[in-house]
Amino acid sequence: MEAKTHISDLHSEHIEWLNKLAFDKDEIQSFNKRLGEVIKANNSTDVAAHVEHFQNQFIRQNEVIDELRHDIKQYENSLAAQVEANPVASDHRFAVDHPGLRDQMDTFEKIYKDLKNEFTSFLGKTL
Repeated sequence: MEAKTHISDLHSEHIEWLNKLAFDKDEIQSFNKRLGEVIKANNSTDVAAHVEHFQNQFIRQNEVIDELRHDIKQYENSLAAQVEANPVASDHRFAVDHPGLRDQMDTFEKIYKDLKNEFTSFLGKTL
């Protein structure tokens, strides 16, 4: 049997995730600007290789963010369709939980946090 959760709880969780993903996407933009500063300050081959590594990682993280946002919005659309089909007491209704999506978010957050720590360490060594 699938686990069920209040629709309002799922919606709140989705909003929180979407806000975090938007923040992370903005943060990646600022990280890319910092990479430009690094390459201007030090254009050695070793530093350039690290810059390219981080550029590639940031591109991939942006792709993952886009995929997660899409999946979250698809699930939100599903919740909206359920509420629209039967709007009576929708704030007290249950919907199928999504542990897979939650695991994806947890995995993204861990990988992104590790990347940020690695990037911060790199900046500390090069700037």
